[in-house]
Amino acid sequence: MARILIVDNQPIISAGLKAVLKDTPGLALVSEARSANNALQEIGKAKIDVVITEISLPGRDGLDLLREIKHDRPQLPVLIYTMYSEEEYGVRALRAGAMGFVTKFSQLDEVVVAIRKVSSGRKYISQGLAAMLACRLQNSDNRAPHELLSDREHQVMRKIVSGESLKAIARDLCVSPKTVSTYRSRLLEKMQMTTNAELIRYSVEPAIPIPIAKADPAEKTPQKSTAVTPQSALSLIRSRRTRDARK
Repeated sequence: MARILIVDNQPIISAGLKAVLKDTPGLALVSEARSANNALQEIGKAKIDVVITEISLPGRDGLDLLREIKHDRPQLPVLIYTMYSEEEYGVRALRAGAMGFVTKFSQLDEVVVAIRKVSSGRKYISQGLAAMLACRLQNSDNRAPHELLSDREHQVMRKIVSGESLKAIARDLCVSPKTVSTYRSRLLEKMQMTTNAELIRYSVEPAIPIPIAKADPAEKTPQKSTAVTPQSALSLIRSRRTRDARK
């Protein structure tokens, strides 16, 4: 029986994933966490076989959590289960030590396969991510601008385009506003930009799909089923974020 910790600050998403685990033999939810710090506390208290985490978390993000787990508990497998795309985060997550990467728009059967594979000590890489890795190996000199950023610079960029102030970012990352300003200057230079407005325009282009400005077209289609699934829950969250971003 694989004992699982879910790390996600959206209760409705956790509810959908819990329902999947409950109906899947050999998998058992033993704990939940809403933040990276909370997750580390749970790992210290309970016997955990697999950590399933979102990237977007309050304060330190899922990649920070992943790196700390790999440092303190290198044998504990981590599966990234996120709203962000493989194009944006798949390679970063694997490079940071994730055993697998699945988006919240994946079929539930694929999510179960990923959890089972990771819990057995094997990596899970989707066909799409595998093709992307192969393509990047062949075209290593033609990377998109955001792929030139370090993980921390990328994290700061994501927070900037989400509308967070430098002070708020500094508070979340436990660094000084001056340090955040330095990261901002570096990432703007690497991307050959000068303003936050340019970053925001870039973020809503297909090359780096950050879910803050455009709603998923599928959200406009009424759903016949009222059951809570990770996909339906994510659509609701995305629609709320889109509405808030447009205010």
